[in-house]
Amino acid sequence: MRSEISSILIRPAGAGDAEAIARVRVDSWRETYRGMIPQAYLDAMKLEQSRALWEKVLTAGSTAVSVFVAERGAEIVGFGSGNMLVEPKHGFDAELSAVYVRREFQRAGIGRRLVAETAVALSQRDCGASGLIVWVIAGNKGARAFFERMGAELVVEQAFQWDGMDLVEAGYGWRTLGALTASRPGVPPSETVLQ
Repeated sequence: MRSEISSILIRPAGAGDAEAIARVRVDSWRETYRGMIPQAYLDAMKLEQSRALWEKVLTAGSTAVSVFVAERGAEIVGFGSGNMLVEPKHGFDAELSAVYVRREFQRAGIGRRLVAETAVALSQRDCGASGLIVWVIAGNKGARAFFERMGAELVVEQAFQWDGMDLVEAGYGWRTLGALTASRPGVPPSETVLQ
């Protein structure tokens, strides 16, 4: 597996990646959130609906949104996305909205690189993000540990309801993006290959 991991390219997503991103998202949600969120929601997830959503995001041409994919050959094995917030939340001006990696490719640094590329993109361009927040279902211990290892600090926990189910979400954040963006200095996303 290590030789396969070394050939993974992190690059900006394009409209042609919408279906592969949707597949990673739907599969990841069904694996990760079983027992955490309403099963009816997971069962009702449709690849076509998710593809249409990602196609819309990827063709919008907004500099306030960044989406990156992790690609092995012609296969998308993960993705990360983030966006500027219209209004700051808990003192953060940008949000990491998704980072999912297929289970068999996890724990190899891919998620870390996707987060870093998203942070770099949001801190540059016209965005100028200074901080980044990510929301995690509180029961998702793996995600919480991942973001804590990346230096995010717990900012807030808040209750909410989803289809009648009482849940708690945890907001983790980086007040400055320096630690995230420094992990890949001077390397354009299109040339970032995991080693």
